[in-house]
Amino acid sequence: MFAVLVFRDSASVSLSSETQTVEIYEGEGISEAAEQLKESGIIKYPFMFKIQAKLGGYAANLQPGSADITDGMSYEEILALLTTPNRSATKIVIPEGYEVRQIAETLCEAGIADWDRFYEALNDEYDYRFLENLPERENRLEGYLFPATYEIPEGMSEHDIINLMLSAFDNQFKDEYYDRAEELGMTVDQIITLASIIERETDSEAERAKVAGVFYNRLTSDMKLQSCATVQYILGERKPVLAISDTQIDSPYNTYMYSGLPIGPIANPGLACIEAALYPEETDAYYFVQGSDGQHIFSTTYEEHLAAMQESDPTISVDSTAIENQDSLKSGE
Repeated sequence: MFAVLVFRDSASVSLSSETQTVEIYEGEGISEAAEQLKESGIIKYPFMFKIQAKLGGYAANLQPGSADITDGMSYEEILALLTTPNRSATKIVIPEGYEVRQIAETLCEAGIADWDRFYEALNDEYDYRFLENLPERENRLEGYLFPATYEIPEGMSEHDIINLMLSAFDNQFKDEYYDRAEELGMTVDQIITLASIIERETDSEAERAKVAGVFYNRLTSDMKLQSCATVQYILGERKPVLAISDTQIDSPYNTYMYSGLPIGPIANPGLACIEAALYPEETDAYYFVQGSDGQHIFSTTYEEHLAAMQESDPTISVDSTAIENQDSLKSGE
């Protein structure tokens, strides 16, 4: 058990905040650095830190100066940072619900990643439990680049940036979540897929679990999810209104055409939506539509849903060839 605890901490440190700054002084050795990291609450096992430093060739190459440690970093990533000369870091904010392409755009615009190298690194191998047995798909890591604020050290490779985000996911996805997914008869990938849809459908804290409950009702009743958010993912843009032709695009992500969940996540969800997917609210509702006040109207029958649609926007006919894209109405998009 002790070995397991040591391995977990060395693979992903758990901080009390998103980032924590340490100062390495001129002439400081690996033992002093390890002790400082322990006293700061960053690492728990200095002896393992020193072992990895020696095995990786880091021990004699510590560089003086401040370093921003990010929650979820591994011991090896911390060592790589502490041995980087003239290190400086760029703060990057990855909002909840960002897609991989938006994350790539953010990193490239900040000048800390190259688009092609980033997409190549997405296909690298990363050793995490939650990535086991993923189905073959184009955007394999969609859903697992955890949304958070990161301090990206200058010179960090695209592979290591992705690994940093995966480490943050690993740090947040607790053992009990694996157990809960199994209890629901779901894989972790299915939970994250559902969580990503919830993330795109509502930004209301009060509604997330109920939206999840609606989707579970539809899944267990063999109804199509019919989430506009999944079609928007196919289109690669957030159109305010979907045409019927949009919902007829043949894609494994199209929940208007195919039953069940799409082949994978459509965004990178935050912890609140992951928990909503794991712990849905029990409800009799099978439908929801966003009302004129920004809150969703939940309905049990299709007739009630049609009435709610007309109530939310009387100018839209229920027989229209356009479908209201509710998730595009979220703020900031």
